[in-house]
Amino acid sequence: MAQLTVPVPGGRLFVVEEGTGPAILLLHAGIVDSRAWEPLAPHLVVAGYRTIRYDARGFGRSETEDVDFSNRADVLAVLDALAVGRACLVGNSRGGQIAVDTAVEHPGRVAALVTIGANIGGLEPEATPAEAALFEEMDRLEADADPETVADLHVRLWVDGIGQPTDRVPSGIRDAVREMDRHVVDRGRVHGRPIRLLPPAAERLDALTMPVLALAGNMAQKKSVPPSPGTFPVNTTLFTILLTGVILILGALTFFPALSLGPILEHLQLHAGQVF
Repeated sequence: MAQLTVPVPGGRLFVVEEGTGPAILLLHAGIVDSRAWEPLAPHLVVAGYRTIRYDARGFGRSETEDVDFSNRADVLAVLDALAVGRACLVGNSRGGQIAVDTAVEHPGRVAALVTIGANIGGLEPEATPAEAALFEEMDRLEADADPETVADLHVRLWVDGIGQPTDRVPSGIRDAVREMDRHVVDRGRVHGRPIRLLPPAAERLDALTMPVLALAGNMAQKKSVPPSPGTFPVNTTLFTILLTGVILILGALTFFPALSLGPILEHLQLHAGQVF
């Protein structure tokens, strides 16, 4: 494993590199830093990939002055510092949006693109009433509250999910995110002023000529319902038998009619006077 600092205009980026092979650049979410990728990175290395991750400006061990900057340019700065011509970009949440923007602006530098729970710049989905209420609370707390309180809300919103119990996610993950986020939302932290991609990526998706995998879920919108007499479990022998039966029946309905069409057609042609 190698750690290095990459200088960028008005700042410095903390970078971690390990492994050899095709390069994968991991871009973290907006409430954590590059340590969020630590559980995944060893698996990528074992699989034969050169795994790179870095703290974005204002996150983790990276620093920035209060300047205008491009997240896309920072991505290229990391790749250039490591002499990587093309890499697969994997981004979670905010990191996924940065990955998409970079792939749109510099498609020649991106071998493949993977986004996890990420929005696309220029595409603003309408918030549900529950989301809107939490976003209002988040705006209020970020303006007035201490970092611990803000981090607690971020964990409740972005880790647990709206309407989800606090024990849905392992406590170790919640604690790790809270610890990283507490430093992100520290009022003394300087984050700089990111320059948006214009026109936004939502209007330029035809530039994504590389393989793209977008992963998303709606768990945050699902209400947890305890089992009831009407619940049909899918991990039982009964479910396996019923599923197998449905597959066999559907197969029979498709296969056997096809076998019978030949004799039926032959009979009709004989009645029509056709000779074989």
